[in-house]
Amino acid sequence: MGPLRLTSEPMTTGEASGDSLDRRVRVGANLGLAVQVVNDQCAGLPAQASGKEGGQVLDALSDVLRVIRLSGGVFLEAEFTAPWCINGKISADDCKPFLAAPRHIIASHFVAAGHMQLRIDGGATLDVGAGELVLLPRNDPHTFGSDLSIAPMPASEVVQPPDVGGISRIKYGGGGEATQLLCGFLGSETPFSPLLSSLPSVLKLDIRATASGAWIESSFRFAVSEIAAGRVGSATVIAKLSELLFVEAVSQYVASLPVERRGWLAGLRDPHIGRALALLHARPTEGWTAEALALEVGMSRSVFAERFTALVGQPPMQYLTLWRMHVAAQHLREGRGSVAQIGFAVGYESEAAFSRAFKRQFGTSPGTWRRQSA
Repeated sequence: MGPLRLTSEPMTTGEASGDSLDRRVRVGANLGLAVQVVNDQCAGLPAQASGKEGGQVLDALSDVLRVIRLSGGVFLEAEFTAPWCINGKISADDCKPFLAAPRHIIASHFVAAGHMQLRIDGGATLDVGAGELVLLPRNDPHTFGSDLSIAPMPASEVVQPPDVGGISRIKYGGGGEATQLLCGFLGSETPFSPLLSSLPSVLKLDIRATASGAWIESSFRFAVSEIAAGRVGSATVIAKLSELLFVEAVSQYVASLPVERRGWLAGLRDPHIGRALALLHARPTEGWTAEALALEVGMSRSVFAERFTALVGQPPMQYLTLWRMHVAAQHLREGRGSVAQIGFAVGYESEAAFSRAFKRQFGTSPGTWRRQSA
């Protein structure tokens, strides 16, 4: 299967190189704009989020994405023909062209044409059509295909290795109806467990139904075709678009949550607990207590502490420690100051106390973590 093109008309083998270059220049200019636009949108609100509650949720998501620094890529383009069935799980090696062995992977499959079924091991079967993206927040092993009742083929046995600078490919199936997939990932060195534990095993997003859906889809396709051709400059666009689509999928999921749902995302949606989370994110160095937070959000201490723990899954001060450690990890990764200075910047007057808290969270000392993340 050749690289996917931005335009619907096929390119003939005799197309003049000048025409091809002109097309890349025109669309490349749009991709340059894409980085700026997607940056702006990731810092703001997706189309369906509105009002104070929607802004509160997305502000917190922006905080988390800034700190954990997701990076995305597309490593595989596939053409299947019915009947077909594949099982697999994205590995750190799949991410290497874009990101060195991320500690956490969110898998993704975009159906460019045709349709498929997908099932997490032990879960329900999900139908996915053209223009839809599925995200697996915990990168669970999964099976996908035109017919999940047939024996699945391990993905590793049908993948064709990439050319230098390109991406892997699959061409496999029984010769029937065709389905085209773009398989990718979002990776992070510091996964934020409250967010991940609040998400279902699979998220589905209809890209064409989102605001600017046609623009996002065509930019995504073109960037992939550029990478497949060995022009890696479009990897930045893929990363930004992947992040934007993740935010869009999560925000749609939040909007669909029933009132009785628990978890970090449900906490963000609660007017009082969401406000408390926003305060902790904005002012992590402050000497917060449960009493002070309760006063800020207009609740009694006991009612606030009980509701915070019920929704978020941990007490307010435990959550504050978690958030401080993620902010510290961001500073360590970006080389901002000594360990003692970073500890002070996130609310610790003692380097030893900061180092102990950091090791409890990440399993290694701040200095070792910084060297490993360099």
